[in-house]
Amino acid sequence: MEEELKCPVCGSLFREPIILPCSHNVCLPCARTIAVQTPESEQHLPPLLHSRGPAPPAAAAPGAGPGAGPGAAAGSAACLDSESAAGGGGGDHADKLSLHSETDSGYGSYTPSLKSPNGVRVLPLVPAPPGAAAAPRGAGPASSSLTCPQCHRSASLDQRGLRGFQRNRLLEAIVQRYQQGRAAAAAAAKCQLCDRSPPEPAAVLCEQCEVLYCAACQLRCHPARGPFAKHRLAPPPAHPGAPGGGGDGGGGKGAGGGRKLPTCAEHDLENYSMYCVSCRSPVCYQCLEEGKHSKHDVKALGAMWKQHKAQLSQALNGVSDKAKEAKEFLVQLKNLLQQIQENGLDYEACLVAQCDALVDALTRQKAKLLTKVTKEREHKLKVVWDQINHCTLKLRQSTGLMEYCLEVIKENDPSGFLQISDALIKRVQVSQEQWVKGALEPKVSAEFDLTLDSEPLLQSIHQLDFIQMKLPPVPLLQLEKCCTRNNSVTLAWRMPPLSHNPVEGYILELDDGDGGQFREVYVGKETLCTIDGLHFNSTYNARVKAFNSSGVGPYSKTVILQTSDVAWFTFDPSSAHRDIVLSNDNQTATCNSYDDRVVLGTAAFSKGVHYWELHVDRYDNHPDPAFGIARINVVKDMMLGKDDKAWAMYVDNNRSWFMHCNSHTNRTEGGVSKGATVGVLLDLNKHNLTFYINGQQQGPPAFENIEGVFMPALSLNRNVQVTLHTGLEVPQSVKQPKLPNN
Repeated sequence: MEEELKCPVCGSLFREPIILPCSHNVCLPCARTIAVQTPESEQHLPPLLHSRGPAPPAAAAPGAGPGAGPGAAAGSAACLDSESAAGGGGGDHADKLSLHSETDSGYGSYTPSLKSPNGVRVLPLVPAPPGAAAAPRGAGPASSSLTCPQCHRSASLDQRGLRGFQRNRLLEAIVQRYQQGRAAAAAAAKCQLCDRSPPEPAAVLCEQCEVLYCAACQLRCHPARGPFAKHRLAPPPAHPGAPGGGGDGGGGKGAGGGRKLPTCAEHDLENYSMYCVSCRSPVCYQCLEEGKHSKHDVKALGAMWKQHKAQLSQALNGVSDKAKEAKEFLVQLKNLLQQIQENGLDYEACLVAQCDALVDALTRQKAKLLTKVTKEREHKLKVVWDQINHCTLKLRQSTGLMEYCLEVIKENDPSGFLQISDALIKRVQVSQEQWVKGALEPKVSAEFDLTLDSEPLLQSIHQLDFIQMKLPPVPLLQLEKCCTRNNSVTLAWRMPPLSHNPVEGYILELDDGDGGQFREVYVGKETLCTIDGLHFNSTYNARVKAFNSSGVGPYSKTVILQTSDVAWFTFDPSSAHRDIVLSNDNQTATCNSYDDRVVLGTAAFSKGVHYWELHVDRYDNHPDPAFGIARINVVKDMMLGKDDKAWAMYVDNNRSWFMHCNSHTNRTEGGVSKGATVGVLLDLNKHNLTFYINGQQQGPPAFENIEGVFMPALSLNRNVQVTLHTGLEVPQSVKQPKLPNN
């Protein structure tokens, strides 16, 4: 609350606060400092800064060169920034400037300004310098204005000056209670560094160190120099239990019982008793008698007080709710921070483990490859050494044979030479043949026929990145979009917010409407699905799950859907013969052809008992319309019942017949005319079909042992017009049927 009790100009607690027309508050002394006086003759000038005296010399402007003239000095004054004005270095120039509000001048973006300790931009009062020239004759009186330091709206002062603004006595009383409570709390606060027992009362609180100091400990442990020079020392804070320290305590003069009742600003002896809604200010009876608020909406002060208190309380309830939501949201965000931190550490550990596993796998593969290289090297060395040993042996043998042959040639005994010459010549020839082609070539090369293709692995390493390997989360069924219509159900779902797991599709499952097993009814990417052809008056359970490349996620919550008890449907224009003409929202049918044409209903039945009626609106020239049921693929260009896909009763003005597969049975007396009503009762529990004319059963049950999916059907020509009535209860009691005419 302390920030609400500080003046936006001086940054201290309010002293004699006044209420500006914009509803903001400012100290009365501060209001005197930010008031601006402007001669009327200068109000029409567009520049924001008006000279209050003769231009100063060039040397007075900081940073101006020796050759700078009066224009340079004026430019320096115009470029005065907030820091130079606040720091005092530009005070001489500020004294020579007159500042207008943004609203008055229209050039607010260039207005020099100061900043209060609260960081709010304010427009300072600029007094005229000593010895300033007086306004020229005829310039007119000076008008005063005050610019709000918070919203920068300008308010003109009348002849009463600042006394024209109302004193905010309520705020003043709250500040007084707050000061008393803070003083009591400060007296109760103890120094946290004292060696004495008990500790001395705290005098200051360091906002950076968050430590309470008494005066002696503050001088000894926290001097205002060195690294502590920038620390901010504040009075000790009020604790919640102290009077005024966050509660409603506090008494004395500021309490409600001892506070002096405020009097009218214009009539000091009159207390406020009424409230002017137009002026939004309290007034006294004398003000009303003088006629100052004669045309205004004036109400009793007490009534308006209670009304505004109620409005404020109501608004506070809304703010309280939002504050509660904000606190819960902050808790959620803090939990989110913790989860992010924990998940980040988990992901880091997982990444390190995966990379270490890759390094280990690469190390193992490196060892295998090195083993292959070693084996290849040993094999080559063995082959070369074997060839060296073999060649050395052959060379030694050949050399010995050569030396022996040379010694034999040296002998001069012809008979002895001839005795061994044949055998020796053969030995030499055999020895020569041993050095065949390739014998003196190495069997292996020095090159290794091993090539390591590391490019795919390098590419894989470069492409190594995070991919989503998690299963998709649980889809959320949107109950507000799930609905049933007749025997169709529509389901909608979405993924939870802040879910980044990819989803490739969804699987929707539905049971059989009788508590049986679930079965897949839809697989795809859409988040909205309608299932037709279900049983009427049945309860279905539905659930959905998502899937991606990692697998199938968990199921959503199960939603229960109830189909309609009775069927509401119309004629189906999409499947009707092109000669059929539909009107009355597809509930009335006729035909453009003299031949019979078939039209089906929009509902399909496979279970339960269903009843609908067809009213004959027009019946000319005794045609034979046919009423009944059919499959979806029934032939539509001939009378209903002539093929094996339809079961019907066709009727004229005197009698009726049942027909299926072009077989006519059970002729019954009694026909139709204009205004007649034909009822069709389809009982799929008993698997039979019964017809009614004007509420009386027409013959026996027409067909029995019928199973499958059936749609209401009708065939007619241009001489007949029929209107369909659906959503009817199954007739509980029927008249005795007419006996068939054999």
